[in-house]
Amino acid sequence: MGRGVATVVDDTAWVLVDERHDSALGPALAWALRRDVHRVALITSGPSGVLARRAQQWHGDVSVQVWHLDGTGITPAQPDAHLGVVEPLPEHLELAPLIAQSGAEVVVEHGIVAGEVAGLEVCRVVTDPTTEVVRVEVGVGAHDREAFAMLHGDVPVAQALSEVVATVAQQRRPGAAPHPLNRLARERLVRSVLLADPGLVGAQDLAVAPPPVVRTSLKDAVPCVAVGRDRRGDALVVVCSTGIDLDVVPFGVDARASLDPSAHLVIAVEERDDHPVQRRLVAAVSPPGEIRTVTTGV
Repeated sequence: MGRGVATVVDDTAWVLVDERHDSALGPALAWALRRDVHRVALITSGPSGVLARRAQQWHGDVSVQVWHLDGTGITPAQPDAHLGVVEPLPEHLELAPLIAQSGAEVVVEHGIVAGEVAGLEVCRVVTDPTTEVVRVEVGVGAHDREAFAMLHGDVPVAQALSEVVATVAQQRRPGAAPHPLNRLARERLVRSVLLADPGLVGAQDLAVAPPPVVRTSLKDAVPCVAVGRDRRGDALVVVCSTGIDLDVVPFGVDARASLDPSAHLVIAVEERDDHPVQRRLVAAVSPPGEIRTVTTGV
């Protein structure tokens, strides 16, 4: 298979992963489902705790056991606990009105206060490790924030942020021509569309929620999460993804388990990314989830 090797013995798919270990469960399940087996033994030499947790939560037609490879021996992987709730620092939240006044949407995930425009992060509240001064850093990603500070350090933050917001909004609007600014964080673009119109996925309301793992880089295409209620008032967990991401369903199961195990799971993707394999995976979850397609216009 694409990121390792696999074979079937009796009714078990044995899968040895050699790259992108943390997102290997979905591809392994997809490989097993295509071969009509009912057990997966997933072997990894990489970080195995999140994989083991997701395997433990997977209640579907296929059972999963994760094994940790150390040299030539394997042992059962131990599941990591879910991340606890991380509240933002009060002094960081005090700068949220500045972000909102610039036209950006204030987003808080895992204690980080940031500003997004159509899902793309354009600023973040940080504490200087040397001076302990709390400030809003303007820019798209850590390197851009650093470069922006060097080049525009004399521009008032409110003015600088408003200018960046206007530039990014122009490139991430419906009908915009292809541009680097509308290729980044497309999964968050999907979420921003749903936050503005929850009815697209059958919800009456939606709000940003933290993912089960921390996004380490703005360039990483990591699914993002929202929570809310459907039209009947029942709980929803919505996971937004981009591309044909085979691991988005295990990710979604993990997100639901961390936020509200009783909630209905919805996987939201752009129309061009709707794939039968994802639909088969989400139908195999117990209780089953569903795929909803979203048009961003970008």
